[in-house]
Amino acid sequence: MSNTDAPTQPIDGAAVLDDVEAFHRRFNVFPTEAAYVAVTLWDAHAHLIDALDGTARLAFLSPEPGSGKSRALEIVETLTPRAATTVNASPNALFRLVEAAEGPPTLLFDEIDTVFGPKAGDNEPVRGFLNSGYRRGAKSLRCVGDGSNQTAGWFSSFCAVAMAGLGSLPDTILTRSIIIRMRKRAPNEKVEPYRRRIHEREGNALRDRLAEWADTVRDDVADAWPVMPEGVSDRPADVWEPLLAVADAAGGHWPTRARAACLELVHTAQDDEAASLGVRLLTDLRDAVFRGADRMPTATILERLLSLDDAPWGDLDDKPINSRVLAKLLGQYVTAANKPIKPRGVRVGSDTPKGYYAEDLADAWKRYCPPPPGKSATAATSATPQVSRGETVADPLPDIRHTPPEPATRPLKVAG
Repeated sequence: MSNTDAPTQPIDGAAVLDDVEAFHRRFNVFPTEAAYVAVTLWDAHAHLIDALDGTARLAFLSPEPGSGKSRALEIVETLTPRAATTVNASPNALFRLVEAAEGPPTLLFDEIDTVFGPKAGDNEPVRGFLNSGYRRGAKSLRCVGDGSNQTAGWFSSFCAVAMAGLGSLPDTILTRSIIIRMRKRAPNEKVEPYRRRIHEREGNALRDRLAEWADTVRDDVADAWPVMPEGVSDRPADVWEPLLAVADAAGGHWPTRARAACLELVHTAQDDEAASLGVRLLTDLRDAVFRGADRMPTATILERLLSLDDAPWGDLDDKPINSRVLAKLLGQYVTAANKPIKPRGVRVGSDTPKGYYAEDLADAWKRYCPPPPGKSATAATSATPQVSRGETVADPLPDIRHTPPEPATRPLKVAG
C-alpha cells in the first residue's frame, strides 16, 4: 500500500484545544480557570460558525486600564478565522464585511467603551447589529446603490464578535455574552512578553489546526443538541449551546470542564452588581422601600431610595432619581394584568398624591428579582419606615431599628 492510500489518522480535538488553551496561558492572565475554558471554546466555535444557529459574544471588561483586555483580544485574533479588529466602525461597513464573499469575519472590537460609553453619542445602529447578529438568520434592511439609483437590500449580521473595554456594556449585549472580568496582574502573576512578529505565526499555526479539526466535526456540531447543566436555560443556554457543542465534539476532559465553566460563569453573571438598573430598582423597592406596605406615594419612594447607602439613585447621569425617571424605569414592566406599571392616586389622609401599589409591582418582583433576603430583627431600619395603620407617610415614624418586621400575613395599609 502506498503512502497516499494510508488511512488518515483522526485529529485529536481535545489535544488541539489543550494547545490553544496553553497558548492563551502564555500571554494572558484570566481571572478564573473557567475563563480559560470559555475563551478556548470560543476561539474554536468561530471556526464552526457556519454549522451553528447561534454565537456567543465574548466580552473582556475591566474597571481600569492595563488589565490585559487588549492583549486577550490580540491573542484571540491570531487564533480565529478572518479576524478583523476595529476600534470603531459604521454599521453599513459592518454589514458589508459580514456579507463578504470569503465568509463572515470574526469581529474584534477593542475599546468598546468608546462605542457605548457615556460620551459615545448615538450608536443604536451598532448596538442593533451586535444584538441581532448572535442568531443565524438575523438581517437588516439597508439602501444600496448610488444617488437616486438605490434599492433596498437585506444584510446579515450573523458572525462571531469579541469585545474589550472599560466599564460595562448595554444590558442587551451583556445577556448575549460570555463575560470575562479582567484584572490587573498581581506581582506573582507572570506572562510571556508577546512579540507579534514572532508569536503571531505560532498562533496562526494553531488557528490552522483548529480549522482542520473543525472541518472533521462540522456535521456533528451542526446536528448537536448539547445537554445543558442543571439550572441553565433561556438566554444563558442560547449563549453556551455553541461552546458546549464544540466541547462535546472535542471529547476528552472538555465536555466536563465546559459544563463546570458554564455554571460558574452563568452564576457569576447573574450575581453581577452591574445588573439591569430596572431589576435593581424593583429589588430595592421590594426589600428596602415597601417592606410589606401595600401602597406608597412617589415622594416617599424617592426619599427612601435616595437614603439607601451604596445605591445608584443619587447619581443617575449626574442627577438624583426623580418621579419622571422612576415612572420611566417602572413603565418597562407590567402588572399581573399585563398592563404597564404606572403611578396611581394614593390616599394619604385627606390628600391623594400619585404613588405606586405593591399589587402592581408584585408580578415584576416575582419574575425579575432575586429571592428576598432572610428576615431578621435588624432588617428594619429607620431609613426604610413603613406606611402603617393610622399614620400617614408624612408623619415622623418611631425608630424601629430593633423591631422585627411585621409578618407577611398582615399587610400594612394606608389609613383612609
